[in-house]
Amino acid sequence: MIGYSRNLYHENTVNIMSIQLLIIILYFLLTIIIGIFAKRGSTSSSSFHGAGLGVLMCVAAGTGEWLGGTSTSGISEYGFSAGISGAWYTVANGIGIIVLAIFFAKLYRSLGTVTVPGIIEKYLGVKSRVVASLLLTFVMIAVGTAQIIAAGTLGVTVLGLNFKTAVIIMGLGFIIYTLAGGMNAIGYTNILHLFCMYGGTVVALCCVGRFIGGFSSLAGALPADPYFQVSGIGWPKVSSWIIASILGACTAQAGIQPILAAKDVNVARKAAFITALIVAPFGILTALLGMAAKVTFPNLSDAKLALPTLLMELNPVIGGLVMASIFAAVLSTISPIILASGTMFTKDIYQRIFKPQASDREILFISRLSTGLAGVFCVLLALMLASGTTILDMVYFAYSLRGALFVVLLFGIYWRFTSQRGSVWAMIATGSIGLFWVAYKANTGNYPISPVFTETYASVICATLATIIFSYILPDNPNRTQ
Repeated sequence: MIGYSRNLYHENTVNIMSIQLLIIILYFLLTIIIGIFAKRGSTSSSSFHGAGLGVLMCVAAGTGEWLGGTSTSGISEYGFSAGISGAWYTVANGIGIIVLAIFFAKLYRSLGTVTVPGIIEKYLGVKSRVVASLLLTFVMIAVGTAQIIAAGTLGVTVLGLNFKTAVIIMGLGFIIYTLAGGMNAIGYTNILHLFCMYGGTVVALCCVGRFIGGFSSLAGALPADPYFQVSGIGWPKVSSWIIASILGACTAQAGIQPILAAKDVNVARKAAFITALIVAPFGILTALLGMAAKVTFPNLSDAKLALPTLLMELNPVIGGLVMASIFAAVLSTISPIILASGTMFTKDIYQRIFKPQASDREILFISRLSTGLAGVFCVLLALMLASGTTILDMVYFAYSLRGALFVVLLFGIYWRFTSQRGSVWAMIATGSIGLFWVAYKANTGNYPISPVFTETYASVICATLATIIFSYILPDNPNRTQ
């Protein structure tokens, strides 16, 4: 009888995974088909990178930068271990997007460039553009790698695939449809992804609420501290996230590219505000799912598996649809990430430095090539770093570095003594300090100075001091007065 029960359980598990696998495969194929269909509108380099976008396309493309595997699997991981405070990830991003819309959208668009390093060149010179392009490409690769790790985790838990197999299959899929349609493919597919993400998450919450006896039962099953404290993850981390998000949003190539490609400044601003309203509340939903997973599976050994493990308990069809929504979140982010990487390499390095007179056909070819290589590199890194730090920690290190570059740019915009040579060395110093901070934490478990002095504080302070010091040591501004 016991053996019969075990066999029945095994058969039910296989059936559930088969149904969910079918749903996700169909969703994946639909995404690829839409992306390939969008190729008809991407016959030039400008259309591939984005041009003349309306509000809907700007919102769809922009939200992909902020709602991805980190806002689903990543936040549910924090929800499982620390509670509702994990939602600060998307709330902080929403705050950053609003700051971008109010203070910098109009300025950026007036500069006539499609990349953040191009904006930096206007104030800090061509060498700063090249260094910024290299550092921001590193940022994009780090964020993209985190998304693919999230996708691989889904493949292991839900589809029963080997992690490497899941990463390779999914990686090839998003590379194909991004290369086919560029910004148009991202916009069209992300419209689908947004509906699927919000719809799937709400359905999951309703089903899980009934499964655990209503969400009021969470209060009795979980301790108030930290699970129901807005500072459950600690104010140092919360403040670090907010600072990194505000500064990082203003230098996020994947998030800013749709704004630069918008039809006009009014469309750009309106799209940014709508994007913030969509992004900010999403983390609350996924944090609650992580908390529900803690109640249901209190002894789960790996918090990364909290959300997919929970969804395995749902009705196979509902669980498959919700799993497709998480998969959609990953796809919605990774595509604009690799497109942003390809855009920066093409515009800021290849066309600006090596071949300014390149034909549009050649630029389009280089754009697709560099975008594809960025995707391949993300896949390779995901295979090597899967067992490393948490997903959100990887992303926020990237955000910290991006935010520090914005500090240097702010000096270039508002401080007339900022030198071009000094800004280059400030960027290099900041990148080095950020890497050291993260490497030290990875090896020792603590930050070099204090447990609360995160890489965000280190990078921002370094960027501030280094820009001032190097600008005085290496002056080249003709307006400088002694």
